[in-house]
Amino acid sequence: MEVKMKKLVVYYSLEGNTQLIAEAMAKAIGADILVLNPQNEMKSKGFSKYLWGGTQVMMKKLPLLQPLIHDATAYDLILIGTPVWAWTYAPPLGTFFSQVDLKDKQIGLFSCHGGQNGKTFEKMRQILDKNIFLGEIDFFEPLKNQKPEQVEKASKWAREIEVKASY
Repeated sequence: MEVKMKKLVVYYSLEGNTQLIAEAMAKAIGADILVLNPQNEMKSKGFSKYLWGGTQVMMKKLPLLQPLIHDATAYDLILIGTPVWAWTYAPPLGTFFSQVDLKDKQIGLFSCHGGQNGKTFEKMRQILDKNIFLGEIDFFEPLKNQKPEQVEKASKWAREIEVKASY
């Protein structure tokens, strides 16, 4: 009897870049999607968005999330995505990591940014250290920059990670 690997894409997206990539990955490998939605989403735009977001990261804020629709601990392969804020993952991911004890999972990490990825993956690997990392990839403003190519790049990477995952 064949055991089917349970696959999940977990992400937070403020402006839609990470959502675009997450949805492409989930579709490519037939994964469920878990969107991290803060109870009180940031409404800042323009420069104030960067100031507010950076402050949240520096103060290590953990925003309350809306109820999670999937139990991530029940999945074998998990792709986790975030926008880059102040050179690291966004605070909703911090909340998720503090609430969900992921261990012995096969993990792929992805990010979307408008500048540099910074230490985003390094910090995610540190907090998820009880897992097996299969790869990481970042995307530069996919909604603005070659959207179809970015979607294909995301789909291809997700399929490659799925192949690396052991059943």
